[in-house]
Amino acid sequence: MSSVLRVDQVGSLLRPPALRAAAVGNMQGLVSDEALAAAQDGAVRDVIAAQEAHGFPTLTDGEFRRRNFVDSVATSVTGMERWREGWARRFLAEIDQRANPGFTAPAPQVADAQPATGRLTFVRNTPLEEWRRSSALTRLPVKITVLDPLRVAQCIDVTASHGIYNDMEQVLMDAAAAIRQIVIGLRDAGCPYVQLDAPGYTAFLDADRRAALEARGVEVAELLGQVIRAENAAVAGIDGITIGMHICRGNRPNAKWGTGPYDTIAEQLFPAIAPQRLLLEYDTERAGGFEPLRFVPKGKVAVLGVVSTKSAEVETVDQIRRRVDDAARFLPLDQLAISPQCGFSSDVAGPPVPEDAQWRKLDALVEAARLIWGDLGG
Repeated sequence: MSSVLRVDQVGSLLRPPALRAAAVGNMQGLVSDEALAAAQDGAVRDVIAAQEAHGFPTLTDGEFRRRNFVDSVATSVTGMERWREGWARRFLAEIDQRANPGFTAPAPQVADAQPATGRLTFVRNTPLEEWRRSSALTRLPVKITVLDPLRVAQCIDVTASHGIYNDMEQVLMDAAAAIRQIVIGLRDAGCPYVQLDAPGYTAFLDADRRAALEARGVEVAELLGQVIRAENAAVAGIDGITIGMHICRGNRPNAKWGTGPYDTIAEQLFPAIAPQRLLLEYDTERAGGFEPLRFVPKGKVAVLGVVSTKSAEVETVDQIRRRVDDAARFLPLDQLAISPQCGFSSDVAGPPVPEDAQWRKLDALVEAARLIWGDLGG
């Protein structure tokens, strides 16, 4: 990308009802793979055109070809087959509940861990296949999202993996090696922007979860350093492409497990992590204040997720501008950008937010970025 992108999006967008029905039906064995692929093709074509019409400078395919955000890696490696099967069973069991605004799921790291079926080994570049199909539909840049090593490792129950893995560090480094192949393949094909999705950092942000780690004798700062080394092994030194990281707190309306300020990780993480763009969730008080932005070094951009993907209430342009003004007290304006706090639909169901609210939120971000920086960058 030729200039700093001032308005970003995290990746997933709300799937149209027909695509949701086809995806769930396919998981239930009622819709063929061919029919699902046709529904995905049409929905991606439409969502690319819609983003262009709304003036977004960098597009995504909405992650419409995935069951969930983990699929970016889970379909690209061997070893995660039990995780995919376990997620599908749990998803189908609770699909009716997910339409209820009061639905609260457990923290995914707790609910999802499954034994590895083998070492995590790269076999297929699914994100590259997705990017090629979506980028062929537009002249604008298309970004792609890829799961980070930490969340991949959290999908694996090490103690139940029967000698395949002895500790989490081995899983982290195998995940990093696979992700590095994915990112290099995207860079070599011309993809301009890859974003690592990193929801696992809530383990370091949430006070109760940090306390649980410490009670098990874990040195939290040492573990965070181990994670940073794995993240950097995945992407450091890959030139010719913009790399971001979304430190995710989740988009479930009632989830509490993403609570905690960035203070607990910022000083160690922000200067050391390789990605140039840090997409940070700042839509509610659960993230704390902007003070930790002072640890973002020169050369990196903090993308402020100040628009909620969990609520139908549409933020005003003035509200967004005030939030950016507050953040600029701790980091220069030329190192800031704005975005939604998370994706709008991290799996095929998504939170109960109306589609028109999604587009009005994105419109507000575009307008605010023009007023604050004069252009959208990209």
